[in-house]
Amino acid sequence: MRQTKLFTKTRREDPADEVAKNAKLLIRAGYIHKEMAGVYSFLPLGLRVLEKIKNIIREEVNAIGGQEIMLTALQDKELWEKTDRWDDIKVDNWFKTKLKNGSEVGLGITHEEPLTQIMKDHISSYRDLPVYAYQFQTKFRNELRAKAGIMRGREFLMKDLYSFSATEADHQNFYAQARSAYVKIFQRVGLGDETHITFASGGIFSKFSEEFQTESEAGEDTIYLDEQKKVAINKEVLSDEVVAELGLDRKSLVEKRSIEVGNIFHLGTKFSEALGLVYQDEAGKSMPVIMGCYGLGPSRLMGTIVEIYADDGGLVWPLAIAPFQIHLVALGNTPAVITGADNLYEDLTKQGVEVLYDDRGLSAGEKLADADLLGLPYRVIVSDKTIASGQFEVKNRRSGETSFAGATEIIALIK
Repeated sequence: MRQTKLFTKTRREDPADEVAKNAKLLIRAGYIHKEMAGVYSFLPLGLRVLEKIKNIIREEVNAIGGQEIMLTALQDKELWEKTDRWDDIKVDNWFKTKLKNGSEVGLGITHEEPLTQIMKDHISSYRDLPVYAYQFQTKFRNELRAKAGIMRGREFLMKDLYSFSATEADHQNFYAQARSAYVKIFQRVGLGDETHITFASGGIFSKFSEEFQTESEAGEDTIYLDEQKKVAINKEVLSDEVVAELGLDRKSLVEKRSIEVGNIFHLGTKFSEALGLVYQDEAGKSMPVIMGCYGLGPSRLMGTIVEIYADDGGLVWPLAIAPFQIHLVALGNTPAVITGADNLYEDLTKQGVEVLYDDRGLSAGEKLADADLLGLPYRVIVSDKTIASGQFEVKNRRSGETSFAGATEIIALIK
């Protein structure tokens, strides 16, 4: 992509109505556009990051047997009344509206009910199980105060996976696979070291749920982490009894602020019993299907990565999810620079390297400031000086290290 053709615009000043670092930088760098409090549109650069995060999640969920679907955002009131989750006293963050015929519908906050209803048409025998279905779906939650930028909004993207199993043993086996898949996802997006399995309340479903909490001062949660075992306990369930049950030593736990980036939990038979999702076992006995739920927000994950990696200069993207791998910057407008930059751009793109080519007629200072703000993993400078030396200046955005390399070496670096 040539930057003269890219639909984006950078800003030098932070937006006045934002507090969160992720929102400030993503808006300044032209990745997102704020529509209203808690609601953001994703522009080309932001969408490229979001799609790369989604693809990593998709690959790991598919690897454990997940099948992708897409459910509706509009929700049937009667279905949610059967599980006692329509009443605003029970669930207080619904967006609800009325159709022209007077009937009431909601905008999906989660999708256990509609997917369980769908499964009634597909599951009747033990031979139909297990099923692992997931989606990437926009969720709507009527938060009293939208805050934390794209990490906590009124409209946001969620990956929600639901498992349907015949036996508790089958469910526990898949649950363990899902946990491992989540660990791989966070490793691949660059948050493996900072993200910890955290024991939290299981609510009415089980004793514990498992959250994936990323250490950050921007977080809303407090966890107590065993730094050796890389296991944490959410403050909401911290007690001597829980510490002992998990085989931890309270003296070894360190208090941390954190961001919840994912969660997995057991649903048991609550929804299958309420909605009549049963199967015939091998003996012909009617049994309720055992369910689990596994949530992960790609847009929340994107905001978390900004909070963790960004520096004083701007965004800093890990290579796996960066919108482009290289920011090719032409400094100067001499024929040698223009020809050299054009040729390098062609060489890199032919080899499958993702390049954003700053071919704009701006000053060196403006280009370099924008390069820092956009945060691509490697910046490659073409100038009269580098042309004369026969090598290009390559800067690692995260480490700040600078080296000099030819086109072949740059391609090998990225590959």
